[in-house]
Amino acid sequence: MGAMFWVKRYVQAAVPLFVILAAVEWIKGSTAREDYLSAAVWALAAAGIFTYAAWRRYRNAKACGMCDDLDAARNAGKGKKR
Repeated sequence: MGAMFWVKRYVQAAVPLFVILAAVEWIKGSTAREDYLSAAVWALAAAGIFTYAAWRRYRNAKACGMCDDLDAARNAGKGKKR
């Protein structure tokens, strides 16, 4: 997984998070520029933490417990006849 993969993952996390946070500010009635800037900063920080955690898990080859359970369930289902 190259650098572009991680950049895309970061953007795919940051943009929807910013939209959600900006929508919350708008619903609250806060339309000041600082409120949207705060939403952007929080979105960028949270996306950075999310992406870093995923990258670190990938680099350390840590297994995902939920993914392993899904794979085991899929493989167990293949042996059964319906």
